[in-house]
Order: sequence, then C-alpha cells, then structure tokens
Amino acid sequence: MSHLRDEIFEQPLIFERLLTEGLEQVRAVTRALAERPPKLVIFAARGSSDNAVTYAHYLIETYLGLPVSSSAPSIYSLYHRFPNLSDALVIGISQSGQSPDVVGVLAEAQRQGALTVGITNDRSSPLAQAADLLIEQCAGQELSVAASKTYTTQLMALGMLVAELSQDAQLLTGIHRLPAAARLAIELEEAAEHVAEDLAQAPACLVLARGFNYATAFELALKFKELAYLFAEPYSAADFMHGPMALAQRGLPAIVIGVRGPSEEGMLELAGQLVDAGVGLFPISDDPDLLAKATSAHSLSLVAALADVPESLSPMISVIPGQLLAMYLAARRRGGNLDQPRRLAKVTRTE
Repeated sequence: MSHLRDEIFEQPLIFERLLTEGLEQVRAVTRALAERPPKLVIFAARGSSDNAVTYAHYLIETYLGLPVSSSAPSIYSLYHRFPNLSDALVIGISQSGQSPDVVGVLAEAQRQGALTVGITNDRSSPLAQAADLLIEQCAGQELSVAASKTYTTQLMALGMLVAELSQDAQLLTGIHRLPAAARLAIELEEAAEHVAEDLAQAPACLVLARGFNYATAFELALKFKELAYLFAEPYSAADFMHGPMALAQRGLPAIVIGVRGPSEEGMLELAGQLVDAGVGLFPISDDPDLLAKATSAHSLSLVAALADVPESLSPMISVIPGQLLAMYLAARRRGGNLDQPRRLAKVTRTE
C-alpha cells in the first residue's frame, strides 16, 4: 500500500534493534548523569517529537522525581533571550536532527555548561553534532512524511533511559516485552480498516486520553490531520471536562485511549457521558468495560497486546492501532499517495 504501512509494520523489529544497539548509548548517558546529577530536565522538540516530550514529562517526573519542562525554542531563536540552563539536563529530540531552533537550544545549553543529550535518527545531523551525548533511534530510513517508527523509537529511547536511571524492576522487565506487544498490536490492522469506514465521513473528531497516554492523544490527532486531513482535537480527559465537554453532541466521534491503571476509572466515566450525549465512541483500550462502550461493531482492543506491559510503557503500543487507523482514514478520505501529504516535507526546518 505505501511506505507508511511498511514502516508501521517494521516497529517490532526496530524495537528489538534499539534494545540491543542503543543500550550502550543509554548507559553512557546514565553514567554521565551519575557524575553530574541535574536539578531538572528541559526538552527541545517540534512536531511528533514534542509529543514524545509530553510522554517524557510523565515518565521522568513519575520515576525519577525530577521536574520536567518543554522549552519554547522561539524564545531563543526569535526573541534572543536565554533562560538559565546551567543546572539542567537539556535533551533535544528530532527524528531528522535538522531543525535549527531545536539545535539552537542545545547550543545555548552547552554554552552555559549544561549537559546535553540528542535523541535522533541521524547520527550525522546537526543535533547529534551539537549534543554532548547521543542516543540514536536505530529506526532506519523513514520514507513516509508522517512519522511512525521514528516516533515510537523516541518513546522507546526515553523508556530505556528512565528504566536504566531508575532501575525500576517493572520498567526494566516491561521494556523487553514491547517487541512482542507491538506484533500483537499490528494484528489490529483489519479492525482499524473497519473503524476507518465508520469514521470516513466525519467532519471532525475528538481524541481523548489521560496520564501516560496523554501524549498518544496528541500524536494520533496529528496523524489524523496530516494524513487524513481530518480536523482532530486532542484533549486530556480531565481538561475536556473543564469546558470542551460542551462540544459533545450527536454525530461527533471520539477516539478514547484508555489503559488500565490510575486513569481508567475517570476514562470510563467520561466515556459514559459521551455516549449519553450521542457521541460516537471508538476506544483504543485494554479495559473490557471501556471497550464495551464502543458504538462501532469493531473495536481496537489492546487486551492481548498490553497483557504484560505496564501502563507507563503502553504509549509505544497504544499508538500503533491509531497509526493504522490514520492510514486507512487517509486512504478512504483522500486516496492518492499516502506517503506525501499535501504541503508537507519530511524534514521541516524552523528558525
């Protein structure tokens, strides 16, 4: 069908490669941080990489107790103001490593004496050259404009880093279960195609999640926009209750990403309210109660895929059926070359 489909299907093998080939780079960062423990972590990223930062925010604050902030690169590149980064670990994330404003944040951090790390799929990129330490994504060339494997390998790299730093047994064990879980998630392709049929005529949709999968909501909304040209609004399920709930009405579909854990009760309650309002509910979930609220005959059930995966690592898996759904939505809504959405390029350079 497309390079996009091939790259989605490559993810289990690439997860295995990163776990093997990327481990020493991750441990090099761990050793450096033992010698220079930071007081906080600051990220610089754009696009899908910024969604990976959202995941990192939850992961690092939960397991390491370090405050996390996402920098605004425009403060550096447009307004030429430079916050104090000297006590921070500064991490730049970019699949291409070529966005000048992201590289500029790392360059300023180095000037101030902060430890810098680059997470990128291109070891020869400006970002890799600007960073003190590199974690290469090991994803191989990605030909589709829309990121799939380069997004999930960013999450994987972050998961590996936090697992090594925290030495949390659940993370250290769970990270090695992700390749098998990804294989099970890919088996949802046929179900994703059927859900795409149900959503093909929608003028817009909501994408809702909470906790570790908050990042997944934003990444899938981005995929629906860039691939299927579908106006998709992502929200935290908690934030959605503070005003946007007024949008809920008959004919408006909602993709609800809910994984068993502390957020599941709230997600289930919200799902019930949405169904009562006439919203079409399309869960991506391992929670049987949430899946039972689906208004489609076809569901994207992660019960098998997430059986041995902790909630904190689930975003690497829960995004995969959403990637497949976005691909089939694009095929139904616009057709043509799925690898080349209009007015987009693989490498975006923002100053």
